[in-house]
Amino acid sequence: MLVPKITSTLTLDPSLQQALSLLPFTLYTDEQQAVASIESGYASAWADIASAAQAKDLLNSGLSVAVLAPTQLDATIDTSRIAFRYSAADVAAHGLKSIVECAIAEGVQRAGAVVLELTADQINEATLLADGGKPLLVQLVNAASAKLLGTDGPVRVLVELVGDGSWTIDMLSRLAGAGADAVVSADQLALDPQEGQLALGEAFIAASGLVSDRADGLFTTVVVDEQRVCLGVVYSNAASVAAALAAAQGVYWSRKRGLWHKGATSGATQTLLSVAVDCDSDVLSFRVRQNGAGFCHHNTRTCFGPVAGISQLAQVVAERRDNAPEGSYTRRLFGDEQLLRAKLLEEATELADASSKSDVAFEAADLLYFVMVKCAAHGVTLADIERSLDLKHRKVVRRPGNAKPQFAAAVASATKPEAPSAIARTSILSADIRPAQPGEQIRMRVYADSELTTVERDALQQRPIIDSEEIMRRVRPIVDAVRANGDAAVLEFTAKFDRVKLDHTVIRAPFEVPALSDAVRAAIDQAYSNVHAFHSAQLGADTCIETMPGVKCSRFSRAIERVGLYVPGGTAVLPSSALMLGVPAQVAGCREIVLATPPRSDGSIVPEVLYVAHKVGATAIVKAGGAQAIAAMAYGTETVPKVDKICGPGNQYVTAAKMLAQNDTAAMVAIDMPAGPSEVLVVADATSIPAYVASDLLSQAEHGPDSQVVLLAVDLTDEQLAAIEAQVHEQASRLPRVDIVRQSIPKSYCLRVASMADAIHFSNAYGPEHLILQNDRASDYVADVINAGSVFVGPYSPESCGDYASGTNHTLPTYGFSKMYSGVNTGTFVKHITSQELTREGLANIAQTVMTLAEVEELEAHRNAVAIRLRDM
Repeated sequence: MLVPKITSTLTLDPSLQQALSLLPFTLYTDEQQAVASIESGYASAWADIASAAQAKDLLNSGLSVAVLAPTQLDATIDTSRIAFRYSAADVAAHGLKSIVECAIAEGVQRAGAVVLELTADQINEATLLADGGKPLLVQLVNAASAKLLGTDGPVRVLVELVGDGSWTIDMLSRLAGAGADAVVSADQLALDPQEGQLALGEAFIAASGLVSDRADGLFTTVVVDEQRVCLGVVYSNAASVAAALAAAQGVYWSRKRGLWHKGATSGATQTLLSVAVDCDSDVLSFRVRQNGAGFCHHNTRTCFGPVAGISQLAQVVAERRDNAPEGSYTRRLFGDEQLLRAKLLEEATELADASSKSDVAFEAADLLYFVMVKCAAHGVTLADIERSLDLKHRKVVRRPGNAKPQFAAAVASATKPEAPSAIARTSILSADIRPAQPGEQIRMRVYADSELTTVERDALQQRPIIDSEEIMRRVRPIVDAVRANGDAAVLEFTAKFDRVKLDHTVIRAPFEVPALSDAVRAAIDQAYSNVHAFHSAQLGADTCIETMPGVKCSRFSRAIERVGLYVPGGTAVLPSSALMLGVPAQVAGCREIVLATPPRSDGSIVPEVLYVAHKVGATAIVKAGGAQAIAAMAYGTETVPKVDKICGPGNQYVTAAKMLAQNDTAAMVAIDMPAGPSEVLVVADATSIPAYVASDLLSQAEHGPDSQVVLLAVDLTDEQLAAIEAQVHEQASRLPRVDIVRQSIPKSYCLRVASMADAIHFSNAYGPEHLILQNDRASDYVADVINAGSVFVGPYSPESCGDYASGTNHTLPTYGFSKMYSGVNTGTFVKHITSQELTREGLANIAQTVMTLAEVEELEAHRNAVAIRLRDM
């Protein structure tokens, strides 16, 4: 590697100085120049240091390596950032071989680099075969290469030419062949060399030992951005490297057009930040700041497609700083410093409070978004942040790391233990719960009903407490943003949460349905037919009776005109949910059916869901999920139709958005029911087949880590219960979603009860979403069921059939709401209107009753409406 040396007496041409800053390392003899280069963000700076104390100060300021004499080493300094210099005087006094042996024994073992001062003759001697066979310099490099500095690579060996000689390209090549770096005085390098100078590009290639494995001699060149994300692969040669260094831009060699100044015609130029050579010396790396649309001729940032993650976030936020739509949330953040400050504090607090892996990731992503807005507002790039991180990493003196008093006091106040409540509702459910580890048995906790106190039994009937206020606090800004900014907010949240950039959010019927396999199409058609038949049978006739002579009362149903159906996405493809919502809406006769579902990573809709939307007569599909989809349907946007009722399952954020919309009179929207995690309660006795019981438990447990699974074991022996537990573990271990089951099953429980009467009593108190009766004479007990979303009777009625194709609906009340809510049905999508028609005789018959009651309630206008008619009779 070529290491330019810059002394305090040198005055360099600015173009050459800029070109030298692109090389991996620069050695300074003046500490102020070294510090200035660090502050300018140049490549790694090395410096000759006079003392250990001075070295510590400079290393703490960001210097990469301090070059010292071995006798100056301070034991408190990280030796991987120290280079030992063996001077020309040392070599003259002890001989080259002795100094090399000393460097191997001392420098390689105690430092991160070795610098040898050698004359031209000594360089020749060091690179020639020695008595032992290998050249002395090769012996030193081999010893250095064997000593790895953690993740920083091997110890480096540098050679600096002293005396009357001058570097030649041949000397640089021989040094590179031995594996050593060459320290070359900057005044011997030039972009346009004069006599006695070396061309910088040619010297860089020679000192790097760069070789080509191609027939045309071109060097493979990997182009990366500031975050070292690969933009593409190109080719270079000596001419293009020289041109790139001279212009400090991305200049390459096109196999068709020759010298290629990237972006000269398209405007997608590149600012060259650094050049490097890989460890095998056969690939170049250009680190650039990419301008314009991107590196690829397809206008993507990379030749491998668009960027993702933090790089994409930084790019999008930087673009929004300049062109965010007026009224958009991002524009508000850039224009309102107090709002941005509040959001930063809010999201930092939420991240501090998060505990689960998914919540920490979610909150960290939220915080990063607002951090990048803050940075973009002040012109700070991701590269600036990384440069600051690098400088912090190089510090050798660390702060204690204590929190500032005001924050430490706030945390201490917030974490004071609360007095225990009289009844710890979830104490029995939260004791010693942890996910099953690979190799451990996946099993439920087991309780005996006869051993429980009333308080403990009540606790088992409770679901885990959800902090609804916290969830509402997160969801409300999303709902408010969609209500205020419409499509722009929906698209923004879809890009943020689903990581999909869309140019529109609604597609309208007729839909282009992708091809499906014959088996999938036939399965959907069969399920549709069964669900349609069952829900058609639910259409009731109108009611009309004469309550007394001349008084006719009737009730008739009308379909809700506009309904919104939410079909979840995320961890599973759910065309069944589209069926269960779409078919009853179609049967009821809803005029407008709007289906909302998260888009796939390419912006498309799951083909199976699209096919179902076509079959049920959906009029529009909203390509959005989460709270933003609910808000769009509740309030309407420029393209999303406003609906009158929203139905469908979803996570806690979807449920919160539905509740918010329902409670807002401005939205004028109803919902089907509140919802929580999926749940099943299975009743099993000695006649039950263990494998069937286990399969039903797992069919719900695989939905998510928070799924609720309960087994009521009716008078089972230990051996019979053990057989079910063995099946749970065996079947779970084979599931693709076993990692989810390892979390949900340990949170679930089995309750041993003495009789079917006890089991039914507990089940009615629990109110499960799915109740599976796998006991003897199961159908005899259906009449005793008071609270359940849906009941599955007997060994051949797995819950999966209700989920997909038996005909009943799988959108059911969870979290105990089966005590007061029904599952989705045809009635969900209709409303009932009453009418009354009185004849002259009928009014006369009922008039006195009405007037008397109106007088009791002191509503004179009510009484008069009847009396005024009686006077005309």
